[in-house]
Amino acid sequence: MNAKIQPRQILTRENIDSFLMLTIGAILAAFSLEEFLVPNHIFDGGVVGISMILTHFLPISLGLCVILLNLPFLIFGFLKMGHIFIAKVSYSIILFSIMTEVFKPMQNATYEILLAVTFGGVLLGAGVGLVLRGGGCLDGTEIIAVHLNRTTSLSTGQVILAFNFLIYATAGIVFGFDQGMYSLLMYFITSKVIDIVETGSESAKSVMIITDQGKELAARIHQELGRTVTFLHGEGYVSKDEKDILYCVVTRAEIFDLKHIISETKGSSFTTVSEVSEIVGNHIKSV
Repeated sequence: MNAKIQPRQILTRENIDSFLMLTIGAILAAFSLEEFLVPNHIFDGGVVGISMILTHFLPISLGLCVILLNLPFLIFGFLKMGHIFIAKVSYSIILFSIMTEVFKPMQNATYEILLAVTFGGVLLGAGVGLVLRGGGCLDGTEIIAVHLNRTTSLSTGQVILAFNFLIYATAGIVFGFDQGMYSLLMYFITSKVIDIVETGSESAKSVMIITDQGKELAARIHQELGRTVTFLHGEGYVSKDEKDILYCVVTRAEIFDLKHIISETKGSSFTTVSEVSEIVGNHIKSV
């Protein structure tokens, strides 16, 4: 018989912070979309960008279109990835879609294209960055990107860039190349703000964990994230106790899950997270 989850296990500081970041991030992103980007025909990437294009030709609301197009990605993620991650993604996407309908009747912030690109990009980046920090995402294509990153040599950024290139090329052909270029400029602004909010300029992060529960942590990281780790052995200067030192490379979308794994593992741990500017050689992942 499965043990019941106690309320105190759910209402932890970590889960409350995650929920707040997901909520605030989704609301900020929806506000940016409806008040700055949509009125000026500036397009986001991923599923949201596809939805923005489709709603110009189909009698369907943007929020509903985002949910419908994300459904296949959510089902795929539910089958292939962690259920907690998909629950957070589902909550973020649904709230984001609802808030686009809430903000839609409001007066648009500006029709000045450069102001819309700049402030819309900043707000969208802040929103998406907060959602990522909370352990979720607003776009189903990121689910595919994270999965491909875990199982192939493709990086998360490469997969997302390929999706977005097709979307911006389509927007340029359909709505004019000026709009495509403005959308691309907004995308670069958004990406930089995401990096600042989510604390990292690259999708790859190096993590070093000093712990007395090395085997247990390594097993969970491999099982839940599909990442191998490198074992080193050390000794505490003051305590003189032997310590396991684990080194691994993960994507920024996996940082939240990794922190959760570390916090759940008994024993003393000390962790550092650093940016990785380049990876040379084979980075082994489980398939």
